[in-house]
Amino acid sequence: MYLKSLDLIQFKNHEKRHFDFSAQLNCFVGLNGSGKTNILDAIHYLSLTKSAVQSSDSLNVQHEQDFFAIKGQFELSDKPVEVRCTFELGKKKLIYQNGKALDKISEHVGLIPLVLIAPDDTELIKGGSDGRRKFFDGLISQLDHSYLDKLIRYHHFLKQRNALLKQFAETGRRDLTLLESYDQELIVLSKFLALRRSELLQELAPLLQRDYEEISQGQEKVTITYETEALREDFDSYFLSLRKKDLITKNSNAGIHKDDFNFQIGDHPIRKIGSQGQQKSFIIALKLGQFQIFEKSRGEKPLLLLDDIFDKLDDLRIAQLMQLISKHTFGQIFLTDARPERSKKILGDLDAELRFFEMEKG
Repeated sequence: MYLKSLDLIQFKNHEKRHFDFSAQLNCFVGLNGSGKTNILDAIHYLSLTKSAVQSSDSLNVQHEQDFFAIKGQFELSDKPVEVRCTFELGKKKLIYQNGKALDKISEHVGLIPLVLIAPDDTELIKGGSDGRRKFFDGLISQLDHSYLDKLIRYHHFLKQRNALLKQFAETGRRDLTLLESYDQELIVLSKFLALRRSELLQELAPLLQRDYEEISQGQEKVTITYETEALREDFDSYFLSLRKKDLITKNSNAGIHKDDFNFQIGDHPIRKIGSQGQQKSFIIALKLGQFQIFEKSRGEKPLLLLDDIFDKLDDLRIAQLMQLISKHTFGQIFLTDARPERSKKILGDLDAELRFFEMEKG
């Protein structure tokens, strides 16, 4: 699987651009602000139907324009596939496969598996639980459409239940029959989603440990523990026991939206005791584990996007990562670097088909 070409129209700072790619290694070089990361984000759109950077599609439309379009020509299982994403201000986003618009955008997720390693990934360690949930939900959603469908359904009912709780507080009237219907949906969905998250972590654990040791040359034990109430045997009664609190807070206080994933080194949280190097190694090992799970599930290597990777790693970790690339561990790679001479020096000796793109103001 690889991306043969990419066309952009009015996407961020790219007015109109066409790129033809190597099936192995592609490097975008140029000063900060030249549009390197925007290319990776366009590829992210074609895979996951959304930006990795902006929460709103409208923020990706070029200034003073009213739409953007992204088109990619892929080779998937030896068959050509065209994917197009268009967005116009005031209208809904559209995803096309071979010229046909999809009824449900979620149907596209998983067709083109992708792993992104970006400068702000350490926020998975330092930030709140919402970011960690989104990461693991995104990982599983690329593997399992039933998970994504149930996750969307879960958040729909959660939104409806919270709105109902607020309505109770505002009107003083309570429709407990309707509330109970939402309760049962959220209980059943929580159990399913929590079990799938737990199964994913069991598969990821040995990969995380192995890749952490290889990248950092360290022997510390690294683990991820999953905190959830949804796998309790008495989860049904636990959920219902919080109804009084829910009515007071006007919010749902149980369910998988309250889960968290604890990243640990030894027996301690890595965010508290891990050095900067240990945290970076943990994140890269986590993403490489994601890569291997995708490859095993799909039987082909996902796209790998490395954004400003050389700026964020020391020489030892760069050397370890380049060794993995030289072994052809990965498939097609896209990376960015603000210093052309550095990337040409690091990448020049690799046994790989390499293509450089020099960027200047888009």
